[in-house]
Amino acid sequence: MSKRAAAALVAAAMVTVLSACGSGGGGTGGGSADGKGSGGRLTVGFSQVGAESGWRTANTKSVQDAAKKAGITLKFSDAQQKQENQIKAIRSFIQQKVDVIAFSPVVESGWDTVLKEAKAAHIPVVLTDRAVDSKDESLYATFLGSDFTEEGKKAGDWLVKEYQGKSDAVNIVELQGTTGSAPANDRRSGFADVIKADAKFKITASQTGDFTRAKGKEVMQAFLKSQPKIDVLYAHNDDMALGAIQAIEEAGKKPGTDIKIISVDGVKDAFTAMSQGKINVLVECNPLLGDQLMDLIKKVKAGEQVPRRIKTEEGVFTQDQAAAALPTRQY
Repeated sequence: MSKRAAAALVAAAMVTVLSACGSGGGGTGGGSADGKGSGGRLTVGFSQVGAESGWRTANTKSVQDAAKKAGITLKFSDAQQKQENQIKAIRSFIQQKVDVIAFSPVVESGWDTVLKEAKAAHIPVVLTDRAVDSKDESLYATFLGSDFTEEGKKAGDWLVKEYQGKSDAVNIVELQGTTGSAPANDRRSGFADVIKADAKFKITASQTGDFTRAKGKEVMQAFLKSQPKIDVLYAHNDDMALGAIQAIEEAGKKPGTDIKIISVDGVKDAFTAMSQGKINVLVECNPLLGDQLMDLIKKVKAGEQVPRRIKTEEGVFTQDQAAAALPTRQY
């Protein structure tokens, strides 16, 4: 064997040893014997839905900042709103033997196979912001996030109160979130459950706007052309509502007056629009889950008992509260 070949073999062996140390062996499927990665730090694989809205951007920053503060190594993946990208990311995290996997699912269904792979590798999974539709609840440790059905009900409650004592028909158009996603499904059903008791409320058109401002504007433009009379817009998130406001104004109508607007999230841009009278009510959905998520991840990895479902506390804001609340908005 030549000296050059021998040196190459030695170098390859060193790389193998270093790689094994870095990934942390052991039977937990990630980390060292004490449940932590190299240097005693936990390593977390986090798959985000995407960057489709101001809410999502704030959520990502919250998670990244909290991981840094907690001394947790975060392997971050942006799915760009595609389930196949998230599945690839989760499989990559499994191969890298991270300590915990956390993700916000693009859609609710279709996760069992990859989550079973994580379970087989003894890597616990934490759901954040959105749930999965699975009969096997052992596939994840806990779910941290908002109650989207309750958000839809809060939107419906405001509408019922706003039109209390009036008998004329109320024509509603709905901008849904991403088709198949938990917030789109639940915000729609929660809202529908509340308003169905009164026949004067009619959803005359309902279509996805993919949670984006551009699509919200495009779909609202189509609604304005196809619907002879629109009294209320119910948007599943603020970015779609803000896009719809542009379409309403371009059509020569006054948002918040000619068409009442109900939106969900409560981002700063939406509070600004509400302070200008363009949005009537905001149902809050808090994206700042980072600190709570990191605390949960540590407990899950340590084997502590945690609740299966942890809800975030959120409120409802109307126009008369907008100006006072705007300076305190962190996202």
